[in-house]
Amino acid sequence: MAQNALRWRAAAAALAATGLLSTVLGTPVASAAVTPRIDLRVLVVDNGDSPVQAITAQLRNTGIPYTTVDLNDANRSTITDTFLADTVNGTPRARYQGVVLPNEAPFGAGSAEQTALETYERTYGIPQVDAYTWAHPEVGLDYSAYSGTLDGRTADVTTAGRAGWFGYLDGAVTFEDNSPSTQESYGFVATPRTGFTSYVDVPVPGGTGRGSLIGEYAHDGRRELVVTFAYNQYQQQFRVLARGIVEWLTQGMHLGQARNYFAVHVDDVFAPDSRWDTEHNCTPGDFTCPGGDGAGTVPIRMTAADAQYAAQWQQEHGFKLDMVYNAGSGEEWKTENGGTDPLATQLLADKAKYRWINHTYTHKFLGCIQDTTSVPWSCAKNADGTTQYLSRSEISAEISNNYNWGVAKGLPLNRAELVTGEHSGLKTLPQQPDDNPNLAGALSANGIKWTGSDSSREPEQRAVGSSTLTVPRYPMNVYYNTGTDAEMADEYNWIYTSAADGGSGLCENNPSSTCLPAPLDQATGYQSYIVPQEARTALGHAISGDPRPHYAHQSNLAEDRTLYPVLNKVLADYQALFADNTPLENLAQAAIGTELQRRAAWQAALASGKVTAYRVGNTVTITAPSGTQIPVTAPEGTKKQLLLGASTFGTQYAGRRSAWTTPEPLQSAVTLKLP
Repeated sequence: MAQNALRWRAAAAALAATGLLSTVLGTPVASAAVTPRIDLRVLVVDNGDSPVQAITAQLRNTGIPYTTVDLNDANRSTITDTFLADTVNGTPRARYQGVVLPNEAPFGAGSAEQTALETYERTYGIPQVDAYTWAHPEVGLDYSAYSGTLDGRTADVTTAGRAGWFGYLDGAVTFEDNSPSTQESYGFVATPRTGFTSYVDVPVPGGTGRGSLIGEYAHDGRRELVVTFAYNQYQQQFRVLARGIVEWLTQGMHLGQARNYFAVHVDDVFAPDSRWDTEHNCTPGDFTCPGGDGAGTVPIRMTAADAQYAAQWQQEHGFKLDMVYNAGSGEEWKTENGGTDPLATQLLADKAKYRWINHTYTHKFLGCIQDTTSVPWSCAKNADGTTQYLSRSEISAEISNNYNWGVAKGLPLNRAELVTGEHSGLKTLPQQPDDNPNLAGALSANGIKWTGSDSSREPEQRAVGSSTLTVPRYPMNVYYNTGTDAEMADEYNWIYTSAADGGSGLCENNPSSTCLPAPLDQATGYQSYIVPQEARTALGHAISGDPRPHYAHQSNLAEDRTLYPVLNKVLADYQALFADNTPLENLAQAAIGTELQRRAAWQAALASGKVTAYRVGNTVTITAPSGTQIPVTAPEGTKKQLLLGASTFGTQYAGRRSAWTTPEPLQSAVTLKLP
């Protein structure tokens, strides 16, 4: 096999020298007799630095298979001709469609490994990403006109970038500047030389003109994407630019797909929520609160005017909220307040404008029976010492009564969707380390396929019994027990300021939290500090292709309507960044659950080594275990081969076409014809 590969390299080099070798999507095509096979897999050479790991994370999240060579592993594979290429059934094969390197020459210029890699790229037309390097002539740039911090600076996609791999972006990309005392991004800004096409540039700080930050250097029969700023996978500038880097690397034809998602669940609809006690710094009704059971306090509940505003806001922003409702709690409120409920009347009048999700009838805790005689609470025990759990019949009644009420009112419900109150019934550490054993049966009996879970506790989807999967949801730092901006700032101060500054001091001993340098101003702190911070977090999830929904509460649509400033900023910031061809996808819970399920199955298929995907000329062939949904991204104009004829592949997104797909009936592989 090594001799065949060497023969192909020699033949290809000879063809290149005579001008008979051309490139289609970055792959050489000679005569039909020698057209090589290019496997749809990426080679990652990892030195342990954050830029390589960021690109690797983007490959993994997209669903692109890759092989890693760890430079810090003494037993790593050596980069040789046979490691990079071989033959399959007599056809020359390039084993990687793209290469990610820490810099332009991690093995050392002129070394055997570097030479093998460069020859491979030249022979097969394989693109190379230099994850982070300095500006110098060897990468097609003049020496730096500026080197230093890029925090807070604004970069732009060039005309060439917009016409090509970064055409999904609409506006400027601002580098994060979250702390004035910490340098967050360092980079080199330099003028391109001949053969270099800049895709993302920035005004030269303290100088004149513009300098490149990302660009393509074509030279010596090879192409490199040169990145001259440092980054990690969590920084917004990388999340925004990552798609373009990966699309360039794969030339727009790869396994996996990446889309941006944003969904917001509004819990406790129809129910009132308890109000934060600014004097006692706790929530009345909570057994740990010295304020008692909340008698005399006014709970937070939407009004009919709040419901009208919600419907109007949705229409203006083209965004649908998921109303996660507790009918029984609403009926109880109605009985206690004169037998009428203008809020319910208004919401039901506009019921078709929202998505609706069952949140159980009375929001009962569906896990173990809680013993609140001590703080923190514990699970009550049976006489034999076993944990006492809520029964299956009680759980089932909470689910079915709420669903039946919704059906009777004509709500557009999906019976398969559920969010239990407080995500109860699922394990709750440390008190309840296991799911309520009665939960799975009740879910199955009620046809529940998707139940919400708390992503801060369980970030990954998992099974509950044999018929239900979780849908992890991101909690938003817009608190359920606050109706006004001032209450939000007060509770935030209590949680995130030191004891010396009048706070709880919890932030001082929590490794996952930091204390505010000073308490927020109660009049302005929510809008000036909390809103931008929470919007940045939510936007970060959205632009990293994470479909998991966020959740807030009906109280946040009431009184000061605290949720809307966060949502407005997320949507406005997204629209300012991305072109119209890259919309935020606003999925229902079942669709989100399905997406997560497919991703997990795809990663398992890749790990099993049973996925084969390659391109020969303009034909792509993909096989996977039977029944596996295969994610694919391809150029516009790609056709999927049917048993008879062909059809347009996938749907448009970000200038490409992508879809989850399977072989057609009577076919064993997915076959695509590229334009």
